[in-house]
Amino acid sequence: MDEKDRKILSYLMERGRDKIADISRNLDIPRITVHERIQGMIERGTIKKFTVVPDYAEIGIPVVAFIFVSFRPTGKITQRDVAKSISMLREVEEVYIIAGQWDILVKVRAASNEEVGKLVLDKLRAIEGVEKSETISVFSVVK
Repeated sequence: MDEKDRKILSYLMERGRDKIADISRNLDIPRITVHERIQGMIERGTIKKFTVVPDYAEIGIPVVAFIFVSFRPTGKITQRDVAKSISMLREVEEVYIIAGQWDILVKVRAASNEEVGKLVLDKLRAIEGVEKSETISVFSVVK
């Protein structure tokens, strides 16, 4: 990746719906170059997907929480297996295998804190290999 690719990628991350012509004009890079660079980044896997970021309050899931999970090793299930099982839960947006005091970090979205609680108590803690968890509620998102 060179400086042009970085400029184009940065632009797309901020305003991904703009047309190639608009990107070209705003970055002062020829249209064909912008198009070829975007295609190249897609083919190389630098750009994994184009997506939509909804207004979560508008669609009824304004509450964000992070859940730290401790893995309980057993002979038949791995930490990756537990992370994969957690990722299958409807409310889960992201799952990270991490180092430190906790083993897994989970980002969830729900309609209310009560729903987050139900998720933790009824679904997450029922997954084999989950030893304990700690839930952190998000007050507001800055960036």
